[in-house]
Amino acid sequence: MSYKVAVVGATGNVGREMLNVLAERAFPVSEVVALASTRSVGKDISFGDKTLKVKALDYYDFKGTDIVLMSAGGKISKEWSPKIAAQGAIVIDNSSAWRMDRDVPLVVPEVNADALNSIKKGIIANPNCSTAQLVVALKPLNDHAKIKRVVVSTYQSVSGAGKEPMDELFTQTRAVFVADPIEQHFFTKQIAFNVIPHIGEFLDSGYTQEEFKMMVEVQKILDPDIQLTVTCVRVPVFIGHSEAVTVEFERPITAAQARNILRESPGVLVVDKHEDGGYITPIEAAGEDATYVSRIRKDPTVEHGLSMWVVSDNLRKGAALNAVQIAESLMNRKLLKKAA
Repeated sequence: MSYKVAVVGATGNVGREMLNVLAERAFPVSEVVALASTRSVGKDISFGDKTLKVKALDYYDFKGTDIVLMSAGGKISKEWSPKIAAQGAIVIDNSSAWRMDRDVPLVVPEVNADALNSIKKGIIANPNCSTAQLVVALKPLNDHAKIKRVVVSTYQSVSGAGKEPMDELFTQTRAVFVADPIEQHFFTKQIAFNVIPHIGEFLDSGYTQEEFKMMVEVQKILDPDIQLTVTCVRVPVFIGHSEAVTVEFERPITAAQARNILRESPGVLVVDKHEDGGYITPIEAAGEDATYVSRIRKDPTVEHGLSMWVVSDNLRKGAALNAVQIAESLMNRKLLKKAA
């Protein structure tokens, strides 16, 4: 059986990657439609060895569409996802608009695919890009030793903020070398040759929205009893998010046990040699599907604790790949019905 799929936000970083992943994984499509705002109508977008013409979201009739991969921001998703679902399609949304809605499953297929058994609004939420890779690494360890507390510092690439911020990193880097003025448009500080401990708006608690999202999303996906504290940092990397993660467990677990468990876990690749270069960095993770775990070691400050380094391509596992994997899970579980 094949399905009609629409990608909303097809001209953005994640939308383009969604089309790439659909083609790479040979998802069974009868038709693929690329949708964006009216200003993008008529643009050419690649889908495998084909070229699609972008159509306008505002004027598109979703009748007969089976799956919609939505990557157009929270405001647009809030307006359009219920309308699209009402026409019979299942919407897999990449924004934060629906993640904490009790009637919308928040899914990482390797972690909580069973949540797909209850889709009340016709909408499924993709988690924050940093959350997705984190829970892929935490799930098997939680199953073995039950996690009490997690401390995370993220090192997030500029692609997580969009194409224009990627351009800003490039432009600022070039300006440094040729002694041109540094212009800031998308970041609160210079991003070239710098790090910025600020992603999202500040909340009254002192945390940022990005940090808060990670904390509540991990609890919804994995376990509401897990306590988390997060610091999110933007770094001058184009693609690939990294995380320094320290975990406290209820039961004993050694670094060697964690390595063995993670090596057998879906979606995880362990690269952990105690030697120069025996770990993964964002450059190696870019374009790859796996969540990489390195630097696994005992945390000596608590009775049962481990520290590790987690890296993944934020445009793929953090967004596009996870969305397509959700669609595959729906299909494999026979939860995907052909639209009328």
